[in-house]
Amino acid sequence: MLDISYIRENPEEVKEGTRKKQRDPLVVDKVLELDEKRRELIQKVEELRAERNEVSRQGAEDGRQRGKEIKEELKRIEPELKEVEAQLNNTLLQIPNPPAGDVPEGKDESENVVVKTWGEPREFDFKPRAHDELGKLLDLIDTERAAKVSGARFGYLKSEAVLMEFALVKLALEMLTKEGFVPVIPPVMIKIDSMQGMGYLEHGGADSMFVLEKDGLVLVGTSEQSLGPMHMNEVLDGKTLPRRYVGFSTCFRREAGSYGKDTRGILRVHQFDKIEMFSFTRPEDGDAEHEFLLSMEEKLMQSLELPYQVTKMCSGDLGDPAARKYDVNAWFPSENCYRETHSTSTTTDFQARRLNIKYREKDGTTGYVHTLNGTAFSQRPILAILENNQQEDGSVVVPEVLQEFVGKDVITSKAV
Repeated sequence: MLDISYIRENPEEVKEGTRKKQRDPLVVDKVLELDEKRRELIQKVEELRAERNEVSRQGAEDGRQRGKEIKEELKRIEPELKEVEAQLNNTLLQIPNPPAGDVPEGKDESENVVVKTWGEPREFDFKPRAHDELGKLLDLIDTERAAKVSGARFGYLKSEAVLMEFALVKLALEMLTKEGFVPVIPPVMIKIDSMQGMGYLEHGGADSMFVLEKDGLVLVGTSEQSLGPMHMNEVLDGKTLPRRYVGFSTCFRREAGSYGKDTRGILRVHQFDKIEMFSFTRPEDGDAEHEFLLSMEEKLMQSLELPYQVTKMCSGDLGDPAARKYDVNAWFPSENCYRETHSTSTTTDFQARRLNIKYREKDGTTGYVHTLNGTAFSQRPILAILENNQQEDGSVVVPEVLQEFVGKDVITSKAV
């Protein structure tokens, strides 16, 4: 949510940011219209209350009569004020966080900008297999039985793939706790109000979520969605910032709008595990923290020796809360392209205002924190490892940094 004072003072700037995010800028005019009406009603209510107090002190018969009239006027105006305030709040929620000044303008992912490439894609002297074929050959991924049990877009992760996942979790925890991240296993169901506070329900966002309407709960699509509300309605001590958390959870996504896309294997599924970074910072430290989260993602990927690219999202490919977002995309040789394995976003104070998360400095001044998030590892790097480290016979070399936990350096075919 944006500060209404900021919108009043910078309407054209907010409209431009809304337009860049492919949203209707007329919503800004609607907000200003409702805000003006709200302020007029507030002034009228305050004037009537002041007059009521004055005639009450007079105590005369005509004063009592005027007091009754004022009471009736307030009974009419106060509900109207409450309704206008509700409309204003709901309309404010429709305005996205404007993109940061360094974000390239564009309409969709086709206009994202590559800002860095690391590593050289391996040249194969045989046709590389896709991760789903390798997963079946090595009995690591079973989507057929998962479909029988749960339906499409589910998979069983098995054997060394399971060990590889927890090796990735162990690697991330070891690296990130040294940087001051506090490990958390958060709830995977949160209240609808908490999800709305994170800014993901507007503009069809709920369509991609599993919503338990009977219970008023939502299954998280990433642990950031339960890490952010941890401190809602709190004032944090400025001395404790940045506060960094790393959360591990199972995540759930409907993948609405992805019909027919990435249906093979487990690249795009309804349920997966993920370890996620989340930071609360002072506003002036937000941009530096964003670069820091990106550096951690790169460090983790480089430890696996997987070729990748970093892309900066254009304005039209940013979600409502994000002011800036980077993706880290690993090389997938079977597709001859880079695919997303990580992302990191700064939401500035957009989520903090919705969740009412502030910080207090030593001199007593307060302000809203900035919140940031970033992937440490999901299950997707396992798929990139399978494809990039495969051998002609279908075996897969385990990255050296994971070999001790996995218990072997090569995964070979086995009887099913």
